[in-house]
Formats: sequence, structure tokens, C-alpha cells
Amino acid sequence: MKSLDEYLRDSERAHGHICAGQVLGVRLAMLGLQKLGIDDPQGKDRKRLVTFVEIDRCATDAVAVVTGCRLGKRALKFRDWGKVAATFVDVSNGKAIRIAAKESSKALARQLHPEIADKNQQQMLAYREISDDDLFTAQWVKVELPPEEFPGYKGERAVCEQCGEGINFRREVRRGGKVLCRACAGESYYQPL
Repeated sequence: MKSLDEYLRDSERAHGHICAGQVLGVRLAMLGLQKLGIDDPQGKDRKRLVTFVEIDRCATDAVAVVTGCRLGKRALKFRDWGKVAATFVDVSNGKAIRIAAKESSKALARQLHPEIADKNQQQMLAYREISDDDLFTAQWVKVELPPEEFPGYKGERAVCEQCGEGINFRREVRRGGKVLCRACAGESYYQPL
């Protein structure tokens, strides 16, 4: 693995700026990979990892930079839980660990660096210094990954009987004897004009 400073530079380039969320994300991902024994996530170990992120903020971009997991590669999964947390799954052996930022880390940052008035600057420095145990909780977990969740899965394609759009990865809904996409089944996030 690269060093913290190298990953932070990579994350800043990918995200457009550096912030406390990225420091948390980089450290969170480094810890998850270390616990799983994955030391080359973008090289020899790149097909071993699937990562679930729980927030759509700065930390998620940092997790993607460190792990090499991307939505387009089907190796990064998003669950909108609003938490600075991620679960790292080693698909070669099924081991999984969930790492979450402790809420107490913000107060700890204030205690460590009261001389820094800017909250982001204060947290960026403190989050580099705070121990893993004081910054994160780590929990071994089990994650069921059906075949359609794996990167590279090539499955049958369904067609929505209402709108005619194609549906991949078994995301169709069967209702009233019909095959529907989630939008036509009433789960739409958008409304046609």
C-alpha cells in the first residue's frame, strides 16, 4: 500500500480539494484493507475487494481512491445510510470488516488542537494523528453477496413490460404476473413531466 500522504495527494487530485472527510476516508480504507490483509488493492489484489460505502460525501471519494473500487466496476456499492462508514469484503474468502468513524473524534480533534480556529483544519490535522482505536470502530461482519453483485457478472437481461427499458443484474420487480423496472413498480426517484 501507499503511505497516508501519498493517498491524501491522490485523493485531493480525484476529489478537487483536501478536507477532513478525505483524511477520514483514506484512513478508514487503509485500516479496512490492513485488517483484511489486502496490500495491493489496485494491483494483484484488485479483484478480491468489494466495498460498501454508507455516505455520499468526501470520505467516499477517498475510499474509492485507496481501494480502487468504482461504481462502474461494480466493486463499489452505495448504501445511503448517512454514516461515515464502509464495509470491505474480501471476495476470495468471504471475510468482511465494517469500519465506522467515531462521533467522539470531533471532540477529540478540538481537545488536541484548540489553537486551530478553523474546524476543517483542526480536524484534518487531528485525524492524521489520532490512533485508529480512537478514530474508528471496527467490526467483523458477514455480507451475503449473490452472484449478481460480483464484478464481472454477466446475467440475463429483463425488459420492463410497461416502459420497455432493459434491466440488468436481477433488479426487476415481479408484480401481478408482470416484469417491471423499479420505476414502473412505484419505486421511482423521479416524476415524468
